[in-house]
Amino acid sequence: MKRPMLIFAAATVLGLIIMPAWADELRVHDAAIQSVALDRNVPTRGMSMSYVQSNYGIPQKTYAAVGDPPITRWEYDGFMVYFEHHLVIHSVIPDQLKRKAHNR
Repeated sequence: MKRPMLIFAAATVLGLIIMPAWADELRVHDAAIQSVALDRNVPTRGMSMSYVQSNYGIPQKTYAAVGDPPITRWEYDGFMVYFEHHLVIHSVIPDQLKRKAHNR
């Protein structure tokens, strides 16, 4: 009788150690970035390059892709847009512009 219980206990312990765990991903930071981007009328995460160009115009300056994955930067009057491959990953409003807007 003791042997089956010992095997069951060992299997249970090993199962808990080996068993993978799953959890929901909390993306508060991305939600906050999206909220700021929407308030400032800048491109948001996931927009394509063609969509950005058709809705915000031709960028004032573009930088060639660097790194792996390739990251491209476009500069507009008042903000910069960063793309991974052809999709927006971040829009950035430089600190100088933020301070200027705050001082008005």
